[in-house]
Amino acid sequence: MGIQILAKTTDILINIGLAGKLTVQAFKLSILPPYELREWIKQMESIGVKSLGVAVITTFFTGMVLALQTALSLPSLGVKYYIGTVVAKSLTRELGPVLVALIVGGRIGAGMAAELGTMKVTEQVDALRAMASDPIKKLVVPRLIASLVMLPAITVLGDVVGILGGLFVGVTQLSLTPGFYLSDVINSLTTSDFISGVGKSFFFAAFITIIACYNGLTASGGANGVGRATTQTVVVSSIVILISDFFLTKLFYLLF
Repeated sequence: MGIQILAKTTDILINIGLAGKLTVQAFKLSILPPYELREWIKQMESIGVKSLGVAVITTFFTGMVLALQTALSLPSLGVKYYIGTVVAKSLTRELGPVLVALIVGGRIGAGMAAELGTMKVTEQVDALRAMASDPIKKLVVPRLIASLVMLPAITVLGDVVGILGGLFVGVTQLSLTPGFYLSDVINSLTTSDFISGVGKSFFFAAFITIIACYNGLTASGGANGVGRATTQTVVVSSIVILISDFFLTKLFYLLF
C-alpha cells in the first residue's frame, strides 16, 4: 500500500514538472517569431466565439438566482435595496471568473485534449517533428494565446450579463427601478474588483490550456487513451481552478 502511494505521488510530481516545463516553453515560444496569426484567430473563434452561448446562459441565470436568493433569504434586513452591490461584487470578483473558467474551460479543455490526443495517437505530432516543426510552437502556442485573450473577454461579458440577470429579477420580482439598481452597481464596483476578477481569468486560461495540451500530447493507447486524456483534463483543470482561486483571492486582496 505504501509503495503504491509513493509511486502515485512520484508520478504526480513528474507530471507536474513536465507540465511546468511545457508552460515555460510555450510562453517563451509565444513571444518569438514567426507568429501564426491566422491560426491564432482560428483558435480564438473556436475557443471564444463558440463558447459565448453557454457563458451567457450560465452567468445570466446565476445573476438571477443570486439576486433572488439574497433578497428572499434576508428580507428583514432590507437586503433587496443592495441587490446591485451583492450581485455586482459577487459576480465580478468571484462567480464570474470561476463559473466561466469551469463551464467554458471544461468545453475548450476537453476539445483541446481530444484534438491533440488524436493527433498524437495517429502520429501526426511525430510527423511535425519529422518535418523539423516544433509541435509546441505549432499546436500549443496558438491555443495558449487564444485562451489568454478570449477567456478574460468572455469573463467580462459574463459579468455584464450576470448583472443584467440581477436587474431582471430586481425589476420583475423585487419592485426595484432599473435606475436604482444600476446606480447601486456603479457606486459599488471599484477598479480592484474588476482587476481581481479579470486577473484570475488570465491564470485560469493558462492552467486550462497547459493541462489540456499536456494531456493531449502525452496521450497513448488509441481511442481509449484519447478518452482518458479528455476526462482527465476536465477533472484536473476543474480542481486546479478551484484550488488556485483561493490563493489568487488572497493574493489580490493583499495587492489591493
